[in-house]
Amino acid sequence: MPTTQRRVEDVALLGVRHHGPGSARAVAAALAQYRPDTVLIEGPPEADALLELAAHQDMVPPVALLAHVVDDPARAAFWPFAAFSPEWVALRHALDHGVPVRFIDLPAAHGFAREREEEPEAPGIDPIGELARAAGHDDPEQWWDDAVEHRSADDADALGPFRGIAEAMAELRPPGSEPSGAHEARREAFMRRQIRAARRAGHQRIAVVCGAWHVPALAARPPVAADDALLKGLPKAKVELTWVPWTHRRLSQHTGYGAGIASPGWYQHLFESTDRGTVRWMTKVAALLRAEDHSVSSAHVIEAVRLAETLAAMRGRPLPGLAESTDAVRAVMCEGSDVPLALVQDLMVVGDRMGQVPDEAPTVPLQRDLTRLQRSLRLKPEPGERDLDLDLRKDTDAARSRLLHRLSLLDIPWGRAAASRTGSTGTFRESWRLVWEPELAIKVAEAGIWGTTVESAATGRARDLAAHSGSLGEVTALAEGCLLADLPDALPTVLQALADRAALDADVAHLAEALPALVRSLRYGDVRGTDATALRELAEGLAVRICIGLPPACNSLDAEGAGAMAGHLGSTHAAVALLTDSDADDLRRRWSATLRTLAERDTIAGLLRGRAARLLLDDNQWDAAEAARQMRLTLSPVTPPAEAAGWIEGFLAGGGMLLVHDTRLLGLVDDWLTSVPDAAFPDVLPLLRRTFSGFEPGVRRTIADRIRSGTKAADTPSDDRPGFAPDLDPLRAAKARKTATLLLGLSHAQPGGARNCAANHPPTEVRS
Repeated sequence: MPTTQRRVEDVALLGVRHHGPGSARAVAAALAQYRPDTVLIEGPPEADALLELAAHQDMVPPVALLAHVVDDPARAAFWPFAAFSPEWVALRHALDHGVPVRFIDLPAAHGFAREREEEPEAPGIDPIGELARAAGHDDPEQWWDDAVEHRSADDADALGPFRGIAEAMAELRPPGSEPSGAHEARREAFMRRQIRAARRAGHQRIAVVCGAWHVPALAARPPVAADDALLKGLPKAKVELTWVPWTHRRLSQHTGYGAGIASPGWYQHLFESTDRGTVRWMTKVAALLRAEDHSVSSAHVIEAVRLAETLAAMRGRPLPGLAESTDAVRAVMCEGSDVPLALVQDLMVVGDRMGQVPDEAPTVPLQRDLTRLQRSLRLKPEPGERDLDLDLRKDTDAARSRLLHRLSLLDIPWGRAAASRTGSTGTFRESWRLVWEPELAIKVAEAGIWGTTVESAATGRARDLAAHSGSLGEVTALAEGCLLADLPDALPTVLQALADRAALDADVAHLAEALPALVRSLRYGDVRGTDATALRELAEGLAVRICIGLPPACNSLDAEGAGAMAGHLGSTHAAVALLTDSDADDLRRRWSATLRTLAERDTIAGLLRGRAARLLLDDNQWDAAEAARQMRLTLSPVTPPAEAAGWIEGFLAGGGMLLVHDTRLLGLVDDWLTSVPDAAFPDVLPLLRRTFSGFEPGVRRTIADRIRSGTKAADTPSDDRPGFAPDLDPLRAAKARKTATLLLGLSHAQPGGARNCAANHPPTEVRS
């Protein structure tokens, strides 16, 4: 009897492809026939104590084993298992039949310690690719699917396929060949050691489920001393393991912790459908498309099945695969369009299935508290994106908001702020986009160093950030986050750090950058009922310092500096308006005086002077006549064209409707533009193009119409300017009469009502 066959009698080496449905069915059939007295599976042996949980009624794959270094949770690794994973099938077989089961791969503790050594590995070969080429196939994935995944188990000799795999891999790894890299050699040496230990324990029918590539190495019997030498003195790290939910979408990703399975939803279907798989798949596709309002009938399903089977026969495949099924769905059900086909790809071929682990699985205290909060607030983790609109006036929504903001402080981005779908801008509204990724389990483990509950951990994290934040802007954002997260125990520390940074920071730009965030924090604090007196005093102090330091800080700025400072002007102006109650407020008056200084000082860049002038006009501190006077002075021939263009850019940054409603200003701009010397015009044009491109298309069109109709200088009597005639135009006025009547609530029985109303006002006011 051949040596390989003799070894199979006491050790059945079941070489598999990880996450393969055909491999999983073959493993199930082989174990049922072989009836092992122990099962050994490629995996981290530190997880042996957790294997019993796989049989728990609340354990639903896909799931993953998560291992992380105790003192450095960011160093972590996952071992995913789907329902169609051969390792999962073997594990459940052992637990269901009361057979001892263990993991036999090199311990994770050694693997994490090896990361520190940064040991280089030689590139290995692709065994499936080599076998496919030997069989005359240029597509390794398709060849493996045809040879293994799409075939049904042969009950007469369930171990036969695994003997064939072993022989094929032995050809790729002849005796004496070394694995790719020392780490692979150590893994295989450790697995051989575990097989020997099972023999010594008295087991006589040992089933080993491992990657097919390892089968020749495990079938060989090198000297024990050689394996011991490879494993001697390996460094170790202290690790902890647990079960965590996983998703099909994460299985499909080739980077990070994904398993690189392009079609987990399809593989799940292959594993679950023991007969008429193509018919069942097409039926599911039809149901999905119907749910999305696509017209798909039973006839479509029948024709799609026929086409898929025909394509498989033409391509020499035993059964229709994903490629044939996809082509048939595109042609028959999607009428050649890839748009509905993308929906099938996303929701069925990949899928959003998410697993579940029992409460008995070990977790860090922070994870237990997070799970408790998720249940009490009815926020179930889901793998797909979910939009959540919150009304902070409701207790449950306010608690949800606090949880999400606290997790954000802990760098656990379960939810991200999103634009409101209702269009509401009230501070009592919040919108979030939630998506739970399996990697967040690592984030939770990392955040566990700050506390055992979400609130205590967020408080500890906020205090640490306050102590180590380097800039005023960072501490300001942190203060806003503490108010949003409702962390009263952290707020005093953060406010003290904020006051210290503000006192030492003399950069007006930094102060102006911090003020809007403080004012937003005050508004949110009001909504949540938070006492923000200290924050208000700090914000008012910053505003006063900005008023004092802004004019000298704006002197002699270059174009880039002026552009940045112009943004600070607008944000500070809005912040002061929110911080004060009326124009009579001392802070509001001080700020208006600062803007006047900026608007009238010649040593300040035109962009800033124009922006200050526009803010004064919008705030009713200047009337239109004063704004026109300032524009006339700036656009005089003595002003360099580039400086004048900068002034216009700053002045019109608030929108172009100003030129539509005030033809005096439009005339000034038009007169100046036509007088720009030819030599200077190329330098002015980019600034003007940037300014006017920011206007709405309708505004630009109206301005152009006004210019084509002819504009006059600002000192032209209003009665002679286009659009400002001494008498009403009866035809144009008649069009507005009906609307004016409705707006004023006048009856149509009063034909003179609208005319009398118009007659009592000067023509210019009526047109305004």
